[in-house]
Amino acid sequence: MPHYLVSGYLPDDFDPSTQDEAMVEEIHALNREMIAADVRRFAGGLGLTRTLRMQPDGEVLVTDGPYLEAKEHIGGLWILETATLDEALAWARKGMKACRMPIEVREIFFVPASEND
Repeated sequence: MPHYLVSGYLPDDFDPSTQDEAMVEEIHALNREMIAADVRRFAGGLGLTRTLRMQPDGEVLVTDGPYLEAKEHIGGLWILETATLDEALAWARKGMKACRMPIEVREIFFVPASEND
């Protein structure tokens, strides 16, 4: 069955204190529902970003913040295994309601390595 990345986006100036206990419980309830339906393979929120960039001299520079300029950043994600994209979208709708943030759904492509690899 296909796997899907379901990611939620937060504004650049997101304030975690805006998440009340009711919202947190809605997210936990959705996770429990996903587990019971055997579709959730992974879930997690994301912390601050660190970016690694190759320098002309071959050294690697580590900086705070995202590599790309953006007004929104991924705040959390689920990896779901569902039979169809429509099923993944149905779970994403529930995620958007629970998390109160825009959600993106993308299929994860996986090509197994050949026996020679």
